[in-house]
Amino acid sequence: MCSDLKKITEQNNFNFLLLALVLFLLLGAVVEQFQMTHGQRLIQASTVVTIALGLWSFRETRHSRLSGIGQFFAILILFAFSLFLDMEGLDYIHLCLMIGFFAWSTWLAARQVLFTGSITGHKVTGAICIYLLLGMIWALMYLLIAEAVPEAFNGLHQAPWYENFSALSYFSFVTLTTLGYGDISPRLALPKFLAYMEAVVGVLYIAILVASLIGARMSERNSSSD
Repeated sequence: MCSDLKKITEQNNFNFLLLALVLFLLLGAVVEQFQMTHGQRLIQASTVVTIALGLWSFRETRHSRLSGIGQFFAILILFAFSLFLDMEGLDYIHLCLMIGFFAWSTWLAARQVLFTGSITGHKVTGAICIYLLLGMIWALMYLLIAEAVPEAFNGLHQAPWYENFSALSYFSFVTLTTLGYGDISPRLALPKFLAYMEAVVGVLYIAILVASLIGARMSERNSSSD
């Protein structure tokens, strides 16, 4: 695995990030489905791996590398830091740091994908990563609100954030896609605001993405005709 991480480049970094994000969401669903005893630790570990892969994927594009041993110790440090935040009851800081990471990743990915150069399969993968990152950012904001105000959502049990991770990730993505099943719904003004803003961003993102792809394609055609 360490040798593979060394090969992260601008041509494949989104493949690693997409895999990490999908596995992160899948693990959250598995933990909730089977009510795993150590689910919190698994979610923390997957969070750390996702953050590590995201950081390395974008750092590699700037020609900054860590050795395999360095990567291993970096994961241990990140995991220890997340455990420290949990043990000290600093859940709000933990969630805010995760929101900051995913927002930063979204910005870097957008700079690399949207309105830049020709259309490639790698850029399409990057566009999917951005969409998943948007859903994750909103899911974490919902978790932050639910942690502070347990009655903020209908259909959600009062529990620590890691136990509600899968449920609010589900709510985030059905809102982002404007699917809206209604089994979980915001009760208070702030989560309602976040929900309809997420729906607006989801629709606008698809429109911007389509415009970006069409614009890049037309630019390619004009260049080839010249």
